[in-house]
Amino acid sequence: MRILVTGCAGFIGSHVSKRLLEDGHSVAGYDNLNDYYSVSLKKNRLKRLEDPSFLFVQADLEDSSAMTALFERFRPEAVIHLAAQAGVRYSLDHPHTYIQSNVVGFMNVLENCRHHGIGHLIYASTSSVYGLNTALPFATSQPVNHPISLYAATKKSNELMAHTYSHLFGLPTTGLRFFTVYGPWGRPDMALFLFTKAILEGKPIQLFNYGRMKRDFTYIDDIVESIVRLIPLAPKPDADWDGGRPNPGSSTAPYKVYNIGNHDPVPLMTFITVLEEKLGIDAQKELLPLQPGDVTETYADVTDLFKTTGFKPQTTVQEGIGRFVDWYIDYYGKDGSHGAE
Repeated sequence: MRILVTGCAGFIGSHVSKRLLEDGHSVAGYDNLNDYYSVSLKKNRLKRLEDPSFLFVQADLEDSSAMTALFERFRPEAVIHLAAQAGVRYSLDHPHTYIQSNVVGFMNVLENCRHHGIGHLIYASTSSVYGLNTALPFATSQPVNHPISLYAATKKSNELMAHTYSHLFGLPTTGLRFFTVYGPWGRPDMALFLFTKAILEGKPIQLFNYGRMKRDFTYIDDIVESIVRLIPLAPKPDADWDGGRPNPGSSTAPYKVYNIGNHDPVPLMTFITVLEEKLGIDAQKELLPLQPGDVTETYADVTDLFKTTGFKPQTTVQEGIGRFVDWYIDYYGKDGSHGAE
């Protein structure tokens, strides 16, 4: 197939693009290579995608003419939209960035999918949409009307916008609520990356809510496998959908939302213990109060994902952290002397 991947230089996007190329697809990658974190890390991810079947365009999501030009040139059959301004904490101080990238940018994606007859749009949402929900595990059948960060609000907006296009124009859309993704080539603003760097440098790691957190950590390969399996499975209208008791995860339109998580919440302290064992170094811990926008626990119900794809994430944190640390030391060196940045 011809598949367009936005955010192809990002953590998830680069892994997905690499897998699609390995599977024999033609891939167009779209990314603005912004400096939210290390541009050299993004460029090194792109180097892994060098292939005759890979076309790269550097542009902003908000640049509608650049995006339309790519759609017309490449004529994708499916779109995997992973580009976004990420991060909960960054959204507290840079709200306009999130609206431009995540709302205006997504509007451009939807319009191009509509006008170019795309057979399936898969887009990234987030577990953050569950916000103040406390009923665990989080299920897509639950309403998600109480986000606690603008980042989460923009992703909830994406789900609503996608549903509108599915309903009005018959565009098949699948939203993926990712749960704390980690692994090699990860984002430097994520906990595992920050912890590994600090421990190797002999600096304290910051643990919010005094370390009393649980996360449904999901290994990158499990995310990729889920996405790849969903590409040919464009959603169809749900024959059982009832407007009297509306299920937020499906619709009378070709619209579906899935959780992608490990279905196994891990206490943050356990996560750190595994990391300490892998590194052979004890972490210095700085205990801090809960930060605005953070939730204390995430836990994914992945019943629908398994029912549709026959797959559910299952990589243990022991295995996943081990692979991340091996990559990190290979990329940066134990003392950061490799100069990969």
